[in-house]
Amino acid sequence: MKDVVRRNFDASVDAYATYERRTNRFTALARLLAAEMRVRTDDGLGTVLDAGAGTGVSTRVFAETATNTIALDVSREMLKEVDAAPRVQADFDRLPFVDRSVDGVAFTASLFLVPDPAVAAREAARVLRPGGVVGAVAPLGWTDADGDDAFEGLERDSRSPAGATAVRDALADEFAIATGTWQFSTTAANLRLFHAIPAMAARLYPKLDTDERVAKARELLDSLDGTFEQRWRWIVGVTE
Repeated sequence: MKDVVRRNFDASVDAYATYERRTNRFTALARLLAAEMRVRTDDGLGTVLDAGAGTGVSTRVFAETATNTIALDVSREMLKEVDAAPRVQADFDRLPFVDRSVDGVAFTASLFLVPDPAVAAREAARVLRPGGVVGAVAPLGWTDADGDDAFEGLERDSRSPAGATAVRDALADEFAIATGTWQFSTTAANLRLFHAIPAMAARLYPKLDTDERVAKARELLDSLDGTFEQRWRWIVGVTE
């Protein structure tokens, strides 16, 4: 499973960058998450592990306020794009860090990409120092102006390996959490662009190879038009 995830993201670098240039979505999520994490620390963010850093969009955001930032990702090709912090290629289900070695762990748009987020939550609890803070973001979906699911009537739904509820529950088992939602206005064109990222097209067609998956996603979403609201669940927890 993890080899599949790694290959999906190795193939997603350019499409990911295109989506971010168009929408600034992952930067916005990282800024909001960093703010929620920061207000729950007594002395500000110290050393932050950006778990699932991707191309480093979120790493650059955390580097603005954290004392030290470490970018960790399973994808070597994604990590090649990171220039804001030390890079570690590893799985956040098995963090290569000693116990109580960091002050914050951020899963900006990453924890929902594994089928069992509880494993990563336990690893985050292990490496966090007392009083440390963890943060995660997970998508809740897209709705049109009438509040209807953008995928209603289509043959496929856009599903993560782990839903937002599973992410919240995994962190709640290890931390005292707070949670809420953020909403972003978006367009049908940007919704299609999101699913043009091979790793995100896997939400629709996980068993197809990269090119076929992206082509099928484009075909499926071609009929969508107008504007939508994209909602994300945020969860922030502190060690006790």
